[in-house]
Amino acid sequence: GRPAALVARSGLDLERFGPRYSHAGISLRDSPNTPWSVRQLYYACDEGQPRLFDQGLAGFLLAADDQPSAHVTLLLLPSTESASLAAAALDRQQALQLLAARYSANAYAFGTRYQNCNQWVAELLATAWGGLGEAPTRAQAQAWLRERGYEPHRFEGSRWLYALSVFVPLLHHDDHPDEDRTAAVFRVSMPVSLETFVQRQVPGTERIELCHDHRHIVVRRGWRPLGAGCEGDANDLTIPFEPAAAPAAVAAVRP
Repeated sequence: GRPAALVARSGLDLERFGPRYSHAGISLRDSPNTPWSVRQLYYACDEGQPRLFDQGLAGFLLAADDQPSAHVTLLLLPSTESASLAAAALDRQQALQLLAARYSANAYAFGTRYQNCNQWVAELLATAWGGLGEAPTRAQAQAWLRERGYEPHRFEGSRWLYALSVFVPLLHHDDHPDEDRTAAVFRVSMPVSLETFVQRQVPGTERIELCHDHRHIVVRRGWRPLGAGCEGDANDLTIPFEPAAAPAAVAAVRP
């Protein structure tokens, strides 16, 4: 009954740095691609620039790295906020207005020099819910997020990650404030920061988290995150995978 959901998946193995989820997008019931396709920012490696891309939901979920288990979250927004988010995401001109020309995986959340995939989603939320007028800029969207207490994820004490930003093309440090660079801190929009903001900003949002491994799928409703190892508890729905059936024997046909 709602036209949009905020979705995120695990992908890059970032748990050594804290976040389980790495990539977020907007799943749209009325997507021009296929129903519930995910509109998202991707870095087009062949072209060397960021693009907005509509991807079928199955493809979005299967795009994670080959890990022993995979995790997905769905945020189901109340009807008013869901409708305004869908309208903003489907407005091609408005969605592209928020797309930066340069990509950085660790883009500073309150800077406009670069952008990562989750930062585009954060700025789209501001455009959808902030009443910022026609064709708001990225700076206006970020100002609204600041005013509402948006907190990007802090990657702290990552001096070797900071050093890598000098050599790895999709990591940068020149957009981060001097005090953060001195402390080797990156403040970056991640799915966990989007979830925390939406939970506080939009009462009534429902959260569903799923994980799967070779044994089962676990489905949890609510804001209590699943633990490591894809293990549920008595309050979760656990769906075991059926063991593969052995092929039936074919009796020899005698003349």
